[in-house]
Amino acid sequence: MGVLVLNAGYEPLHTVSVAHAIRMLVRDVAVVHETDGTDFGGLFPRPKVVRLVRYVVMKWRYSGPPRWSRRGVLQRDGHQCAYCGRRATTVDHVVPLSRGGERTSWLNTVAACGGTARSCNSRKADRTPAEAGLSLRFAPRVPSWDELHRPAWA
Repeated sequence: MGVLVLNAGYEPLHTVSVAHAIRMLVRDVAVVHETDGTDFGGLFPRPKVVRLVRYVVMKWRYSGPPRWSRRGVLQRDGHQCAYCGRRATTVDHVVPLSRGGERTSWLNTVAACGGTARSCNSRKADRTPAEAGLSLRFAPRVPSWDELHRPAWA
């Protein structure tokens, strides 16, 4: 479970590991904003959210859409299969790569259940959803920066 890092102005920046967050606290780069209630006996309680002491300018981040990532697709779709609604563990290309679909396009990838012969990703295989008898429960879209940096517990 990651720790949310807030800018000094309370905007979410990204998530880091607990160990990284503790190093930030030790270096006085950040302060604990919220804890998860447990204490592991050190100087600091286990952080859930930390806030930077100094403001970090992030203009570069908002100059374009977020970069595609597998983790981002799963997070955008709420770890739910776009075809059946079960827990998604993999990413599926709506238009298969063999048919000219883009590998790293937000608009061509959706979260899908996988890992078994009966999963939606296996059933669809190298076909379009219509050819496989599947339909998308929602259309793929480009997510916002805030959506990708929202913590899992929010």
